[in-house]
Amino acid sequence: MHTNYKEIFKGISTASIATALFKRGFKNQFIQKVRPLHLSQKQMVGEAYTLRYIPAREDLNTIEVFKNPSHPQRVAVEECPEGAVLVIDSRKDARAASAGSILVTRLMKRGCAGIVTDGGFRDAQEISLLDFPSFHKRPSAPTNLTLHQAIGINEPIACGDVAVFPKDIIVGDYDGVIVIPRGIAKEIAEECKKMELFEAFVTEQVKNGASVIGLYPPTKESTIDMFEKWKQSIKES
Repeated sequence: MHTNYKEIFKGISTASIATALFKRGFKNQFIQKVRPLHLSQKQMVGEAYTLRYIPAREDLNTIEVFKNPSHPQRVAVEECPEGAVLVIDSRKDARAASAGSILVTRLMKRGCAGIVTDGGFRDAQEISLLDFPSFHKRPSAPTNLTLHQAIGINEPIACGDVAVFPKDIIVGDYDGVIVIPRGIAKEIAEECKKMELFEAFVTEQVKNGASVIGLYPPTKESTIDMFEKWKQSIKES
């Protein structure tokens, strides 16, 4: 993957990414039923670092497990690399929290890029005020120990019905979170930059009263000519 992938994907919408992925046959890369919790609407871009929960078993998941320095949830928070996104498989179950404001704050202070879970966060109001991209299903007050047992770190997981592999590229915006397979991330980024430039042209034309027929998609030859002239005018301005 290009070392500047953050810059490549900066400003590229999850909508454009979803279309580029669909063109390549990827129909199920958008994490289902998660929404941005942070109020800053800051875009999230980073490589996936994963944490997996299984259903809690009472004899193995007491409150005492947090005293163990090797507890997978705590270790994941301390080892998630700078610039990475912590992606949590909470089995789509928001009845118990995947994490709370202290752990999310720790990720922020360590320079991570964001966090996403298909479950819920406790301390949701506090997390929403952090300048840190965070996505979840809905708020949840009970500790994760009541229903979730942290079991695996940085391995393939499911999150919101999407397969997530370590180092896949995660992009999140106001629409939600999408997973880009690492091996095709560079070509997806390059195509999306072209797509978004064309859509900026289309938006300008529509605001000026143009019909979308023949314009979007560009089925008229004149549309391509207009687009090329528009690009040239941008370069010269």
